[in-house]
Amino acid sequence: MDTETSERLLDPHAAHRARMVAEQLAARDITDPLVLAAMGEVPRHAFIPVGFRRYAYRDHPVPIGWDQTISQPWIVALMTQLARLHPGDRVLEVGTGSGYQTAILAEIGVQVYTIEIVDELADRAATTLKSLGYVVHARVGDGYQGWPEYAPFDAILVTAAPAHVPPPLLEQLAPGGRLIIPVGGDEQALKVIVRTAEGFAEADVVAVRFVPMTGEAAEE
Repeated sequence: MDTETSERLLDPHAAHRARMVAEQLAARDITDPLVLAAMGEVPRHAFIPVGFRRYAYRDHPVPIGWDQTISQPWIVALMTQLARLHPGDRVLEVGTGSGYQTAILAEIGVQVYTIEIVDELADRAATTLKSLGYVVHARVGDGYQGWPEYAPFDAILVTAAPAHVPPPLLEQLAPGGRLIIPVGGDEQALKVIVRTAEGFAEADVVAVRFVPMTGEAAEE
């Protein structure tokens, strides 16, 4: 039995991940080898409620409970690629959700600090991440204010959409750091904001549809 066949028997989802990476990511301008490798390794189905796991490797969001979703694979890969990460970077994730994006970051080898406002999601994500051997810094709370105790961050990824960019997140970017965030209401844009010597450079990448950011962001 060759190595590839052995791996398929041990992990029946490996072929689904390989197809996802080839057809949904590499074929759509995801080129960062660290991102492609992480997406091919992390078991996406493990982060999805059992009743929806048949959709785990399809090219669309999947419900995870509490009016939240796990983003489609391409969006996860795109946001990670836009962050331009290197092993050892310090990264803040606002919105742990299922924990899948968290696991992708950890698989790349960055130091992950992740915040989730929904207690039940935070608990479930922590259990899943621990079961898979991923070590991250996690807490329950409102991510609008970031995590100043561990700032500055080389990258910040936000997985829910505020109407406006939270100023505390900009303040917690390291020089050259990148904030990847969906912004807007009914119409949203995925933005990349880079901290420069002169201030901040901002660009819209693609139209998106994320769940709204709750907590302090909803009070604006």
